[in-house]
Amino acid sequence: MSQETQTHRILAHLQSGKTITPAEAQEKYGCYRLGARIYDLKQEGHQIHTDRVDSGQGTKFAQYSLIRKPARQEQAP
Repeated sequence: MSQETQTHRILAHLQSGKTITPAEAQEKYGCYRLGARIYDLKQEGHQIHTDRVDSGQGTKFAQYSLIRKPARQEQAP
């Protein structure tokens, strides 16, 4: 799978309201460099939040989510 395809599949995953971790990206999309794909998405202008999650075994890993902008409310004249 090409880098571009991985990036767009990861974006679609995030746009569906889900979070993603490196382990999930590797399993679902064959992506071994999720941080690089997230960087690519940020360069395209997507706002992505990174949480550091404690594994409970003394290590931490990143969990990414898409920041959704609130829908613009129309103001009455």
